[in-house]
Amino acid sequence: MARSATEHGLERREFMSYALALGGMTAAASILGPSNVWGAVSHRPLDPVNPDILFGSTSSLWAGQHDLEWAIKRIAALGLQGIEPYAPQIEKYRGNPSVLKKMFDEAGLTMIDVANGAKGQSTNFIDPAEIPKTIASHVAFAKEFLQPFGCTLWKCNMGARPAGGPSDDQLKRLADTLNEIGRQTIAMGIRVAPHPHIWGPMERESEVRRVMELTDPKYVWLTTDTGHLTLGGMDAVKIMGDYFPRIAEVHLKDTYAKYRGNTSTPTAEQHKVASVYHNLGGGGVDVPGVFKLLRDRKYKGWVIFDMDGPRAGDDGFDSIGGNLDVAVDDYLAHNVNYMRIVLGIKLPPLI
Repeated sequence: MARSATEHGLERREFMSYALALGGMTAAASILGPSNVWGAVSHRPLDPVNPDILFGSTSSLWAGQHDLEWAIKRIAALGLQGIEPYAPQIEKYRGNPSVLKKMFDEAGLTMIDVANGAKGQSTNFIDPAEIPKTIASHVAFAKEFLQPFGCTLWKCNMGARPAGGPSDDQLKRLADTLNEIGRQTIAMGIRVAPHPHIWGPMERESEVRRVMELTDPKYVWLTTDTGHLTLGGMDAVKIMGDYFPRIAEVHLKDTYAKYRGNTSTPTAEQHKVASVYHNLGGGGVDVPGVFKLLRDRKYKGWVIFDMDGPRAGDDGFDSIGGNLDVAVDDYLAHNVNYMRIVLGIKLPPLI
C-alpha cells in the first residue's frame, strides 16, 4: 500500500510504543528451518519463537470489494502464507479446482480450506429433516474440492441459533452430525473443525463444552475464533488451553474491552448498527496471551487474520475519507503492523 497510508496507520494507532517488545526476538528467526505443516506448501517461518505457526487470512475483509485473484496477489505481497476463502469466491472454480490451485502454487500460498456454505450445501446441523443433506453435501464438497487442494482441515459454521438457545437434544444432534461428517472426511485427511460463532448454536461456553464432550476427538476438532469466544462471554486463552489438542486452526479477531466476560451476547441488530468486531488491539481479546499459549504449547498449524470488511463507523474508516478500497488496505496494514510490532511476527515491511 502507499507509504503515506502506512505511516498514517502507525501514527493513528500508536504502534511504536510497542517496538521494544521485539528486542531479543529477531535473531532467532534466522536459525529456524522452513515450516511445512499439515499439508501446507513449504513456508519460511514467521514466528521467531515457534516456527510451526503459519499465518493467513480469511476473505471476509476484502470479499465485498475484491475477488480472490486480487487477494492471492495482495496476501502474497504482504508476506502471509495462506488464504481461507468463503465459498462464493471459489464457486467459478468449483468444477475445475486445478486452475485455482495453480494460482495458489505460483504465488507460494496455501489454500487452507474453504468455509462451508457452498452453493447447494446445507448448513443445518440440528433439524433431523435436513441433517442427511448436510452430511451428504459436506462430504461431497470435501471430496470434490478440498481434497484436490490437499486441505487438511475444514472450518465449519453450523447454521442459525435456535430461538432461546439450543436444547441438549439439539446439541446432541449437532454433535452426531459433526461426528459423521468427520468420520468420512478424516479418511480424506481432512479434520472437521466446528467454529463457535455468536448467533449460532455454539455461542456460549456451556454449548461449546457440551459439543466438545459429545464429539469424538478422532473425528472432530475445533476452530477457535478469539473474537467470537470473547463475544460469547468466554476467556479465549482459557478455552484454547482447555481444548488445545483439538485446535485445528485459530481465527485471530478482536473486539471491544466492554465485551469481556459478558453474560449476554451482543445482538445481530447491534452489530448492524456498529460492528462488534475490532482490529487487533481493540482491547477485548488478550492477543499476546493467546500467542504465549500457542508458543508455550508448541502449536503446529494456522493462525488466520479474520474480521469483517470496513464500513462507516468502524475504527479509522471515517478518518480515511470513507473510501472502501483504501479502507481494506488500511485494515490489512493495521493488523499486519500489529503482528509485526506487538507480536514480533517476521512479516516484511508493508508495500
